[in-house]
Amino acid sequence: MNEHLKADRNAVAVTPRKSPRWLPAIWVILPLAVLAAAIWWLIATNPLARFDNGAPPVESLTVERTILDHNGLRLLVRAGGSEPMTIAQVQVDAAYWEFVQEPSGPIARGETAWVSLPFPWVSGEAHLVTFVTNTGATFDHPIPVAVATPSVTSGNLVSQAILGAFVGILPVAVGLMFYPALRGAGPATMDFLLAMTVGLLGFLIVDTLEDSLEFASQAAAIFQGQTMVVLTAAASFLILMAVSRRQGSPTGLALATYIALGIGLHNLGEGLAIGAAFAAGAAGLGTFLVIGFTLHNITEGIGIAAPILKVRPPLWTFAALALLAGGPAVMGIWIGSLAYAPQWSALALAIGAGAILQVIFEVGALLVRNRGGASAALGSMPVLAGLAVGVGFMYLTAMLVKI
Repeated sequence: MNEHLKADRNAVAVTPRKSPRWLPAIWVILPLAVLAAAIWWLIATNPLARFDNGAPPVESLTVERTILDHNGLRLLVRAGGSEPMTIAQVQVDAAYWEFVQEPSGPIARGETAWVSLPFPWVSGEAHLVTFVTNTGATFDHPIPVAVATPSVTSGNLVSQAILGAFVGILPVAVGLMFYPALRGAGPATMDFLLAMTVGLLGFLIVDTLEDSLEFASQAAAIFQGQTMVVLTAAASFLILMAVSRRQGSPTGLALATYIALGIGLHNLGEGLAIGAAFAAGAAGLGTFLVIGFTLHNITEGIGIAAPILKVRPPLWTFAALALLAGGPAVMGIWIGSLAYAPQWSALALAIGAGAILQVIFEVGALLVRNRGGASAALGSMPVLAGLAVGVGFMYLTAMLVKI
């Protein structure tokens, strides 16, 4: 009896006390309060004033959009300096011109403003716009060839949609039309087609990242272009991997859908670039160039068809896949012509790069499973030939669209 009582007392003695429910919240609020107090002290006392040697603040100005019409010039500028900056004067070809800024006043860091000038630009000639701030800093913006910016009309939007269909939807649809001819493909042909898909996607990811970094270099420094591209591509890859692996490795129609999605995101960025050329009045896309885009993208449809050769999906599935892969080109052209900025093109292409990398990973994994291992896949002639044909065809046809 005494032993049982003693055991109960010991059990009570070692029972841990429950901490109050509000205690975890205190350990979250306390560091935030210390941070807020430190920031308040920094602002109130301004200890950095002793380092002020009278030098002007760091200023940065980026021109994101240029419109030329019968009223003169309109430029969308973004400030990126350490403090709000004021545009004091604007020169065009070394001559000062009156200008109107909307909204007026200093431009805060990261904010934009439209600057309008009644400058009588000359079609076909080059002009140089120079912004002068109230601190004396200057920022040049060249206009290599002055041409009128196309106005947004229903006719222009229809023409852009037709162009988007030719460079995006049509080639994917033509590639998918090879599906019946490829239905009887044997194991070696299947490996060749899957490897060709990896090859063409490998070319696309290099081309996409190159274009994305080029647009990022044109964006305002506040967007941290290169870092934005890398982080966005990585996030896109990881999110799509998490989604695709919820029920195991995707195969068949699911894998074809992911391939179409990756290609569609790439075509969205490509469309944004074409639309930006329309907005700048520099869209010199001749018939030869449109044909080049079409040939360049035909293998994308074959790559989408490769994972579904062993199944028989309904006809509407092919139309949906063609729209998913090629339709974003139309949307990109529209968006790019209406509201273009280099950071948005860089962002769209980076998302596309991450999606393409996810598809390369999944198609490569399927190829390795079919071959019974990575070494067997890489040592297979159909696989090596498919990789070479995919990359080679995309590289050769890219010559038709690079100007």
